[in-house]
Amino acid sequence: MASSASDKPRIGITTYLEPTIWGVWQRDAALLPRVYLDAVANAGGVPLLLPPVGTDPTVLDILDGLIIAGGCDVDPASYDAAPHPETTDTRPGRDTHETILIRAALERELPLLAICRGLQMLNVALGGTLNQHLPDVVAHDLHRPSPAVFGRTDVKVEPGSLTARLLGDRSSVHCYHHQALDLVAPSLKVTARAEDGTVEAAEVDGHEFALGVQWHPEENPEDLRLFTALIDASRRHQS
Repeated sequence: MASSASDKPRIGITTYLEPTIWGVWQRDAALLPRVYLDAVANAGGVPLLLPPVGTDPTVLDILDGLIIAGGCDVDPASYDAAPHPETTDTRPGRDTHETILIRAALERELPLLAICRGLQMLNVALGGTLNQHLPDVVAHDLHRPSPAVFGRTDVKVEPGSLTARLLGDRSSVHCYHHQALDLVAPSLKVTARAEDGTVEAAEVDGHEFALGVQWHPEENPEDLRLFTALIDASRRHQS
């Protein structure tokens, strides 16, 4: 059963499965940038890692909230598209893992925060599609300016949305992506866009807290509003 209302909320975070080097070892490992862990802990939660191995949706029964983390490109086969030449780094096993967890979380009304790739997976899991290489659409690369360098994007937020209640009508955010939502799933409501029209946030209709953002809030430790809101929703879910 999930933790009691007096406990810190347990927040599951999906992880990468990648070839990794540490010490004298070079092996596949489940990993996640520490900034996600710090964001959850500093917002008042306990982070628990969910590797894309041995997927079982009943693991959500011991969680109070779920984060679908960023990472590599979503496999275009998952939304019946041929791969773009720039879609070269996919992990179909992780796609399947996260699709199962997303659908199970929504069925349980488990608070859900989907980040960057996570928003893309949320859209695909609900029947949407992606633009595989955003520069083809917006004619610039400001969303991913160079390898391992985050860009900054100003987003305009839809009034009256959960996103607006948390962030106000505008926000400047860290971004690093070359894919984005194309056909938006029927059950998703777009709640923020960049100036070039790119979908930057979306919410699942009919759910108290099921929010995806295209940016990387974990990269701004001075602004934990999204993580604090997830923790607050997770505390309500405990009871």
